[in-house]
Amino acid sequence: MLRFCCLGSGSEGNALVVEAGDGLGATRVLLDNGFNGRQLRLRLARAGLGIDDLDAIVLTHEHSDHIGGVRVLLRNSALPVYCSAGTARAASLDSAFTEVVAGEFVAIGALRLMAFPVAHDAAEPLQYVFSDGDRRLGVLTDVGAPGAEVIDALAGVDALLLECNHDVEMLRASAYPPFLKERILGDLGHLSNAQAAALLQTLDRRRLGLVAAGHLSRRNNHPSLAQAALAAAVGCADDEVLVASQDNGLPWQRC
Repeated sequence: MLRFCCLGSGSEGNALVVEAGDGLGATRVLLDNGFNGRQLRLRLARAGLGIDDLDAIVLTHEHSDHIGGVRVLLRNSALPVYCSAGTARAASLDSAFTEVVAGEFVAIGALRLMAFPVAHDAAEPLQYVFSDGDRRLGVLTDVGAPGAEVIDALAGVDALLLECNHDVEMLRASAYPPFLKERILGDLGHLSNAQAAALLQTLDRRRLGLVAAGHLSRRNNHPSLAQAALAAAVGCADDEVLVASQDNGLPWQRC
């Protein structure tokens, strides 16, 4: 069985737990941690977990909303860390880490993950597809312009958490300074609702049964806009698209 829960998604902090069971037990990994120690414990408890229930932490890139709480977590636990060499250098990780290379599979207990490269303004950013050998979960956040490698990696996933960072018109009309708007809108920035929907339409969706929007901007997006965009892409009702929020994340979902 493969399932996941989001502890929170957005520019104020990101963390996701992925769990795979093999009949003998469960393997749980934490994907990123942008939360302080207290917030992480509270959010894990909401999912029925504690830090001791985690088997590893996997990192996507070094931006603070994804790794801001990692150092404190590692000082208080012996969790192994998996990330790219570029992320480890940019994050100045004090502890040892296992290097993850794009295109290669990594086994962590009952869980397998495959990393793929993305266009984002970070040192060596990766995103991931997780599997228990049967079902597959794709996670794609923090990407500006998804290319062929992204499309290939996400082909045939059973569940997908997909960045819907902003509505373009809301962002352009916002009080953000021009340089920040251009960063977000650029090829190394973040996906808009329309870009996420266009990507979704290009994917092999024959197995796709769950779609969730993530990394929504509080100021420059609204859940209903993200839901409408993704629902139109897959031909479902708007409320069939889930939304991982900043405050409440997303409860456990089976893939």
